[in-house]
Amino acid sequence: MRKAYIRGAFGDKMNDRLKKILKWALLLVLVAVLLFFSFRGVDWGEFWSGLKQCRWGWVIAVIAVQWIITWLRGNRWRIMLQPIRTEGSEPITRRETYDAYAICYLSNIAFPRSGEVVRCGLMGETRKTTFQGALGTVVIERTWDLICMLLAGVPLLFFGRFRDFMVEKMFKPAAGSVQIGGFWIALIVIAAIVGVVFLIRAFREPIGRTRAGAAFLKFFRGLGDGIKAAFTMKNKWGFFAYTLIIWIGYWACSLWTLRALPAADALDGLDALFLMVVGSLGWVVPVQGGFGAYHFIVAMTLMPVYGFDKPTGLLFATLSHESQIVQMLLCGVISLVSWTLYRRKLKSNAIQ
Repeated sequence: MRKAYIRGAFGDKMNDRLKKILKWALLLVLVAVLLFFSFRGVDWGEFWSGLKQCRWGWVIAVIAVQWIITWLRGNRWRIMLQPIRTEGSEPITRRETYDAYAICYLSNIAFPRSGEVVRCGLMGETRKTTFQGALGTVVIERTWDLICMLLAGVPLLFFGRFRDFMVEKMFKPAAGSVQIGGFWIALIVIAAIVGVVFLIRAFREPIGRTRAGAAFLKFFRGLGDGIKAAFTMKNKWGFFAYTLIIWIGYWACSLWTLRALPAADALDGLDALFLMVVGSLGWVVPVQGGFGAYHFIVAMTLMPVYGFDKPTGLLFATLSHESQIVQMLLCGVISLVSWTLYRRKLKSNAIQ
């Protein structure tokens, strides 16, 4: 009986390990496939020539702004953690939340979606808050990041090439020769959102009877809870101010990446807003560090919307993505060392 138990326990561990290996292998294959299709048929001579012509001062400025965004995200997270701080513990410091956030990004490069768990675990180590409590704040963060991304896309329905792209490629083929302006596009989008909310509320019981429906309702409730939580936290105006500045920073990064490319001199701030929204979708795909997915989505959008050739589209995607990866690696490694030293201090204080 004991041998059978040992074999069973050992077998379960092996199965879990095998599942993780297979998942990791599939993600790597997906990255490879996306990179292959992104860079297939690229004129590498033209690509490298474009890279040499880049204005690298703008790229360095982008990396600096991305570091500031990480610091701001850490400060915003600190606001959310303060109300759930363990009673009697010392205040949560900016260093703790910044280091945890930087390590979160470093973890995401290696293991998709692992960073949120890692940073919550790090905060749990401080005993100033619980892992579960910290994880709950992630819902608030992600909810408002999603709202900001959607709000950033609203002006694009009224102005610029993005509106023309939507009208020419999406609405006109569906409606024949009907002329659809930005106002009507926005109205249709708002009506669709209101309709979905109404249907979910009206039919939530039958929807919840299926596994997929229950999971969707759970996500929908979490979204609602996250929206309400931001209005009830103590320093809500600080939270909203940080959120606004963070997304202005993302827009600046997109604009300055365009400024780094001589071929994109004709593009303006509205185009940068469009590329920021499109680029956000590239980071949503659950692959290591957005590799492949970001390049594919951004480059394939630049070509039909702006008439860029493939090397130029990939050049923008590469500069934008790799500048973020460089910042994540540098700050993540430094914060990892910083947190290791801090952990030793915590253990030393606990012994005393």
